[in-house]
Amino acid sequence: MTTRQRRNSRRRKLLLPLGAVAVMAYFGYHSFNGDYGIWSRDRMNREAIGLEAELQSLKAQRLALQERSRLLRPESLDPDMIDERARSNLNVLKPDELVIDLAASQSVASQ
Repeated sequence: MTTRQRRNSRRRKLLLPLGAVAVMAYFGYHSFNGDYGIWSRDRMNREAIGLEAELQSLKAQRLALQERSRLLRPESLDPDMIDERARSNLNVLKPDELVIDLAASQSVASQ
């Protein structure tokens, strides 16, 4: 019976360490650049801070709109609010009145 013996080569000795280095490099790269890597986590944290600020702004707008709509409810009608809305919708003025449209002046100032 014959046995087959292989020669010890440098390539064979380096195969396992090079494979281990390749696997470590793969996981190392993806620990920084992957979908849930370190840099992605930092980017998501910055995005979350921006979204929290936007959420606070939207909550403030919602509260302002709720307060404004509360004034128009039948159980708590505010005469000034009714007068303002009627004049705005009907486009009616008294002869001695002067109207300054704040929405128009703000849009001109922002341009």
